[in-house]
Amino acid sequence: MPESALARLGEIADLTEAPARPNLGYTDEQLADLVIETGATVLITDGDQVRTSVLGLHLDVVATMGPPASVDLDLAAERGVTVLHAPARDPEAVAELTLALLFAVSRNIVMADREVRRGRVYQGRVPPAQRHRGRRLSGRTIGIVGLGRVGRALSWRCEGLGMRVIVCDPFVPEATHSLPALLEEADVVSLHVPLTAETRGFFGYPEFGAMRQGAVYLNTSRGALHDLKALVDALRWGRVGGAGLDHFEGEWLDRAHPLTRLPNVVLTPRLGDATGESREELAGTLVEDIARLLRGEEPAHAYAPATA
Repeated sequence: MPESALARLGEIADLTEAPARPNLGYTDEQLADLVIETGATVLITDGDQVRTSVLGLHLDVVATMGPPASVDLDLAAERGVTVLHAPARDPEAVAELTLALLFAVSRNIVMADREVRRGRVYQGRVPPAQRHRGRRLSGRTIGIVGLGRVGRALSWRCEGLGMRVIVCDPFVPEATHSLPALLEEADVVSLHVPLTAETRGFFGYPEFGAMRQGAVYLNTSRGALHDLKALVDALRWGRVGGAGLDHFEGEWLDRAHPLTRLPNVVLTPRLGDATGESREELAGTLVEDIARLLRGEEPAHAYAPATA
């Protein structure tokens, strides 16, 4: 946790910091041993396994610095353990990364960087300014699918770049387009919708096929929103001109996946809100919720009912 959050936490509780934490986090059994050794009743984790062994001990609170995928939420509720989490992802940081991916794809930044590092810029007969010729963003149309906090943060940034912004969102009155109409007009399509049973895989062959020839596709939300095979085929066929992706199902992409061999794709490993500012705010939110619980108040962000 950031030092500022640790200092605040030290004002309300006795701290024991775990030594030599494994790179991939503690297993359920390892973490249970640590809880027993320290006598902790409040546990702050970041990707560590919190399941049967840990939740079988006397715990009051489990706070997660990241997504709660490694926490057995049903068992926690059954055992009366409050599980705290941070609010939604930092919309400003995610919007900024979305723009970074758009710039990288549109201006061939990654490929050009590799050539410079390898000393291959002037090899061959085609000069780099021609080989890596991109398209400027000013004057282009971006279609934002989902006008939530991230979609809105991206919208005004794109307007500031001189882009025309069109929006598809059935739950927002100011949305300008239906999805088919948006795909027909947009030079860039950016997904910002939550993953639900209805949205899982909703962007597939029909949607990629309906995009404008050579349009750029961006997804900094969840990898499960699109059909990955359909995206690879659309990129290979030239229907989609490039893609920027910040998430993959299972949180990783096999290095042998065909997507990794496509030069018009930029890939990042869930970096949307990976900023120091986001981390500070996240940790501060968790600490304040812990303070509320210790005072016998209701926390603002809890997966399980508070028992304090």
